[in-house]
Amino acid sequence: MFNKLTERLSEVTRQLRGQARITETNIQGSLREVRVALLEADVALPVVKELLEKVRQRAVGQEVLQSLTPGQTLVKIVQNELISVMGEANEQLSLHTTPPAVVLVAGLQGAGKTTSVAKLAHFLRERHKKKVMTVSCDIYRPAAIEQLQMLSVQAGVEFMPSTNKDRPDTIARDGIRQARISAADVLLVDTAGRLHVDEEMMSEIRQLHSTCKPVETLFVIDSMTGQDAVNTAKAFNDTLPLTGIILTKTDGDARGGAALSARYITGKPIKFIGAGEKIEALEPFHPDRIASRILGMGDVVSLVEEVQQKADHEKAAKLARKIKKGKIFDLNDLHDQLQQMLGMGGLSALMDKLPGMGQVSEAAKSQMNDRQLKHMVAIISAMTPKERRIPALLNGSRRKRIARGSGTTAQQVNQVMKQYKQMSKMMKKMNKGGGMAKLMRGLGGTPF
Repeated sequence: MFNKLTERLSEVTRQLRGQARITETNIQGSLREVRVALLEADVALPVVKELLEKVRQRAVGQEVLQSLTPGQTLVKIVQNELISVMGEANEQLSLHTTPPAVVLVAGLQGAGKTTSVAKLAHFLRERHKKKVMTVSCDIYRPAAIEQLQMLSVQAGVEFMPSTNKDRPDTIARDGIRQARISAADVLLVDTAGRLHVDEEMMSEIRQLHSTCKPVETLFVIDSMTGQDAVNTAKAFNDTLPLTGIILTKTDGDARGGAALSARYITGKPIKFIGAGEKIEALEPFHPDRIASRILGMGDVVSLVEEVQQKADHEKAAKLARKIKKGKIFDLNDLHDQLQQMLGMGGLSALMDKLPGMGQVSEAAKSQMNDRQLKHMVAIISAMTPKERRIPALLNGSRRKRIARGSGTTAQQVNQVMKQYKQMSKMMKKMNKGGGMAKLMRGLGGTPF
């Protein structure tokens, strides 16, 4: 998400290079580029107009500090205005009520409501140590109830069974009763997808809201649908007292406009973004961090938080001690590191948070993908324990056997061995400089 927008804004900073200050003349072309970039990203026109006017007022006549270029100064102003549009800070769920705290999730068909309910359940269980129960009031979509049941098992939370013969408000009432019996802290209520022009369905969800009396009513927006989703969110907000938004499918080719428009149009904060298919792929929405990503400055804070939460710190410490003692970095260690990277969402998720990735070409990015990581894991897994411990044993015939066993080619096996040797050399150099242990502690065992 935001790739094209990031590229455009990077070009704007290059255009202002060499200027002593920002003036009406030299900023005109830059603001035009920003305008086109935002409109191409499907940002709503009222948002574009207000954001650019604020940027222009703050930027014109701005003296460039000695440590900054005019482009950097403009980027800082744009960043502040983006944060202002999206909300100053992350707004958490308000669950301070007598249990169970009911959270109602609404949205269009195919927006990702059921998946978001399961991800949110996992998030509350893992991060906030809440006892969570889910219930499906979607009696229309085939297998919707079964899907939530399966995802709830993956999330490790309780699920209250229902059938499509029951009324949605009856299911919700039974869910609240069962959540009380089970002493659940939170009850997540999944609902059927509906269009705001379908008065019968909108009447149903109003009744459902009245029955549940939720502390949070979240609207799920598919980031791939651009301005349409934002306008629909406004219509839902006029019908229901929404308290927040979940933006889904942000890991795809979405232009990102919904993220910039949603709060402005609805007046409600984006509380979470879904960035992947895995049950763990839900992040709290931090406007300042997203603004940094849009401007190609990365999101190191989120990256560090992710590493701290998902990295195996015991393995990291063990590897740091091993390297410090001068022992060889073997293929078992590389296998562990690759598994940890995949567990954190893979290369695509990590690259999005690294500073400077906006300047990396799409061709270069396409070379760094999770498929490669999975191939590397498969290749190492096809080796014998002895071969993983002593990589020098891997002669030509062994490499051919490993290629057959992993479903890859001998050339791919050779590439893995080449990458392994480069990493092994890097580890030795860092250990000589005394920086190995610090690096491993800081990155949670991830040397990439």
